[in-house]
Amino acid sequence: MYIARMKKIIILFLFSILFQSCFSYRTVDFEDIVSEKKQKFEVAKFDRTNIKGRLVSKNENTMILENNQGNQTILKDEIYEVKVRKFSILKLVAGAGIAYVTAAIVAIGFLLGAF
Repeated sequence: MYIARMKKIIILFLFSILFQSCFSYRTVDFEDIVSEKKQKFEVAKFDRTNIKGRLVSKNENTMILENNQGNQTILKDEIYEVKVRKFSILKLVAGAGIAYVTAAIVAIGFLLGAF
């Protein structure tokens, strides 16, 4: 009974590590945004609201993001900070490495009868 419960806890722990987000956001200037890439953005507005979504279009005064609430038009004057989502290879490697080390320690523990 104890071993079965430990296996479930360990499997849950490994899944949480393996499926952690491998993405992070970095701040960009409004003028540097390229609308052809259709990247995902997080926009912080001066009224302290944050909007996440995929870029639909951008011109010199507005940007339009698409998310589960539909298209949202954001004026350049309302924007406090713009962040673009980027893939982080470091998070992927660290997450996979931790998962493998944990799995190895657990496997050795089971072989030695510690669990």
